[in-house]
Amino acid sequence: MIEFQPLRRDDLQLVRAWLARDHVRRWWRDPIDEAIAKRLDGIEGDRTEQYLIVVDGSPIGMIQTYLVADSPEWEQIVGAEPGLAGVDLLIGDEEATGRGLGPQLLEAFVREIVFARAGTNACVATVEEANRRSWRAFEKAGFRHVRDVVEDGLPHRLMRLDRRYAP
Repeated sequence: MIEFQPLRRDDLQLVRAWLARDHVRRWWRDPIDEAIAKRLDGIEGDRTEQYLIVVDGSPIGMIQTYLVADSPEWEQIVGAEPGLAGVDLLIGDEEATGRGLGPQLLEAFVREIVFARAGTNACVATVEEANRRSWRAFEKAGFRHVRDVVEDGLPHRLMRLDRRYAP
């Protein structure tokens, strides 16, 4: 069973531990203290909705969503349009990777959280080109590769799922 529990301060130590793991550090390169500060901002009320991913009672990662319009820098990368949400996924428990959970998590999250917000018309994510496992998970969840973009100086795939095609 997949659950999404709002991220709490008490979860930040676990998130910190995940961010320090090699399989996560390879793709989440922000300094750990900076990444934790962003999570804390979300907990304390910025517009990013952050969730602990719990599978069969065990926390395995975190996922977040936000409106692209709330971040002008992000709009420049992915484009500006009303009702466009972004999503970011981190599977911190290495034993939970490579088992096909990514597409299941993404499908459930967009259905239960992202598109539960009435004004959200589409959901996007940028996935580093070299992270084939991640962008394949997005594809299996119904996202399509729209175009290539550059983020943090690196090539990324812009993946998109429109509400009408959501699982």
